[in-house]
Amino acid sequence: MTDDDQRRNMALFSMGIVMKLTDLTARQIRYYEQQGLVNPARTVGNQRTFSFNDVERLLEIKKWIEKGINIAGIKQMINPTAHTAEQQSDEAIALISLSETTLPEKLSRKQMHQLLKQELLEQRHGSKASMIQGQLSRFFKK
Repeated sequence: MTDDDQRRNMALFSMGIVMKLTDLTARQIRYYEQQGLVNPARTVGNQRTFSFNDVERLLEIKKWIEKGINIAGIKQMINPTAHTAEQQSDEAIALISLSETTLPEKLSRKQMHQLLKQELLEQRHGSKASMIQGQLSRFFKK
């Protein structure tokens, strides 16, 4: 670990400072900690202290939440296990949904997969996709 890495991992910031830096509430930060998305250090008095890396992680989480990605999706992006590229793509697609007006009443699993993949590709090209957190994850195997 380099000196820079050590500095970035030093727990320096109190909850109040992190709240100002990230524009998150203490409740949101504690929830993200409870979900295992961030792991701040603790003082002898059991107060949370955050590093530069923790603050960056919280800002990433905030950005992903604003884009409509749910906690389960964020966990997958932060802690990818030994997934293949195809499985990771499927999980990313599961986080994106089509607006209800564009869906026919009955879709096969393959048709749903194709529609979701198409919307993901459109989103990458600047088009904004509608998001419903976690609603379509049931269509994809884990």
